[in-house]
Amino acid sequence: MNIYVGNLSYRLRDNDLQRTFEEFGEVVSCKIIKDRDTNRSKGFGFVEMADNAAALQAIEKLNGAEFDGRTLILKEATPR
Repeated sequence: MNIYVGNLSYRLRDNDLQRTFEEFGEVVSCKIIKDRDTNRSKGFGFVEMADNAAALQAIEKLNGAEFDGRTLILKEATPR
């Protein structure tokens, strides 16, 4: 399952996000989206998890939780 993670701190890196989600299960990929011109974080990213049950548990536990001073917004990502 691919998870949208919003309202991220601009200081976070991909590996910070990955470590947080690994507590719930295997992380297939983790990507914080960056601005093409400035290479700064746009404040959101995507985490793909191998197990749907683990992904749903991560969404349930982390949605609305404070992380690095910001309240996270998590939901199942919709395909492009």
